[in-house]
Formats: sequence, C-alpha cells, structure tokens
Amino acid sequence: MKTISLIVPCYNEEPTINIFYDTTEKVFEKLNNQSTETYVPEYLFVNDGSSDKTLDVMRNLHNQHPDTVHYLSFSRNFGKESALSAGLKNAQGDYVAVMDVDLQDPPELLLQMVPILESKEYECVGCVQTTRDEKSFKSFLSSTFYKMINKMAEVKMKQNVRDYRLMTRKYVDAVLSLPEYNRFSKGIFAWVGFETKYIEFEGVARSAGETSWSFYKLFQYSLEAVVDFSDVPLKMATFSGVIVCLISLIALIFVVIRALIYGNAVSGWASIVSILLFMSGVQLLFLGILGNYIGKIYLETKHRPEYIIEEKK
Repeated sequence: MKTISLIVPCYNEEPTINIFYDTTEKVFEKLNNQSTETYVPEYLFVNDGSSDKTLDVMRNLHNQHPDTVHYLSFSRNFGKESALSAGLKNAQGDYVAVMDVDLQDPPELLLQMVPILESKEYECVGCVQTTRDEKSFKSFLSSTFYKMINKMAEVKMKQNVRDYRLMTRKYVDAVLSLPEYNRFSKGIFAWVGFETKYIEFEGVARSAGETSWSFYKLFQYSLEAVVDFSDVPLKMATFSGVIVCLISLIALIFVVIRALIYGNAVSGWASIVSILLFMSGVQLLFLGILGNYIGKIYLETKHRPEYIIEEKK
C-alpha cells in the first residue's frame, strides 16, 4: 500500500472543496481497480487566510474523514507559494501531488501519472495545459513570459506548465532543501532537475466559484519569477548605463567643438529639456529594478517564517 499526498491550496474556495473531494475519490477508485498496488489518498488542504467559510468546510470534511483528510489554516493570507511550501513540508505520502481545488487540474490525470512514476524512470510527472484559444490576449502574454524568462534564466521552464505535478519523495526532499523566503515554484521545480515526464491536457473551466487571479496579480507573479531566477535586468541596466555614458561623452565633445567654432549662442533649450527628462526617467527605471532586488535581499535577511499556522488537523 502506498500513500499519495494531495496538496491543495485554498483561498476563498468554499464552493469547490467538496466537489474536488468527491471527484478525486472516484479517481482513486479507478486507480485501485486498474492497479495491483493499493493507493490511499492523503488530502492536505491549506487554507490561505480565506474570508469565506472555506475553513468550516475543511473542518467538516476532516470530521467526516479524519484518517485521510487533513488541513492547515494560516493566520492570514500569505500567498499560494507559502501554501505550497507548507503543504510540501507537512506531506507524508510516498508520492506527493500539487493540485488546484477548482478542478482546473483534472484529478483524472493521476490515472496516467501514477504508472509513469511506478516505472521508476522518472522522479516527477508534470502537466502542460493546452488552451482552446491560442489567439487570446492572455495566451499571448503567457507565451511572451515563458520566452522571456527562458532567455534570462539559467534553468529552462516548459511553456504553459502548471504547478500540478506528481513527485517522488526524493524529488520533494530536493525541493524542500532550497531555503529561500522568496519562492517561485515553477522555477524551483525546474532548478532541482531530475528526470521529469510532461503530459498534456486541454484546459477546463473552474468547477465553481471565481478565480482570485487578476491580470495585475499575474503581472506581479511574473516579475517575482524574473527577479528570483535571473540577474539579467541588472546587467541590462549596467550595459545601458555604459552606452548612455558613451553617447553623452560624444555629445559633450561635439558641443565643445561647436562652441569653439561658432561661439556660445544659447539655442536648443527644448531639446535639452527633453533629453534631461528622458534621462531622468531612465535613471528612475533602473533605480526601480535595483530596488526590486534589494527588497528581495532585505526580506531574505530578516529570516521571517514563510507562513504562520493558526490551526492544524
């Protein structure tokens, strides 16, 4: 008998938890019917400071199934990355899966993922979502992000890969060995290496409720990824600074020579003001980039916990 831990981060997911549980239970019945091995689920729901009745639903589900359903509840909202980290640290299973509770990570894929790990050829099985509308603006932004991050970062991240994956204990231990406070899971999963098999699935709609991910939050998340896994923006700032200095030196020589030849008449004030405003904007942009990295260093040196657990069952 083997245990499969299912880490399920939840933020205001009151309508979806029971649907997720019922659907996944049916998948495990099919899994055990098609396999000679017996697999037991360990549900580990992580309440990330929800403001609805998500925690009450978790409590009721745990009371009904105390042996297989467990939950962690944070003292406030710490973010999905903290929820994933807490789940990985508390999972006890032989295999560990990370899943979304809204069923956009179809539990049925476990029927394919488990046999792949059982073959002993891979330490992880990841999932790549194919979208029905490749021409959508969101799909364009996603594609652009992966192209950009793969050119900047040392490790390569597969396009449209989701956090949904099934991992061996060796793989999970490797992920947990990375102690950083600022975490970008997709990058960490790629960084630890190991043989990983990717399977594709067509994207599906949420089972219930509404997503909490806005375009602004996705943009922030992408910036986190760039800062956490690449120093290219800092190098670009340095390179741009050198180029601007060279251009300024050439311009200075030109101005001095022109003044010696034609005199020192005052002219071109509009162009000078425009250049000054442009250069001020460039400097503020680079200061912002530098500040982002310094802010990350500041958070790391504080050694604050990634999360605080208020209740655990």
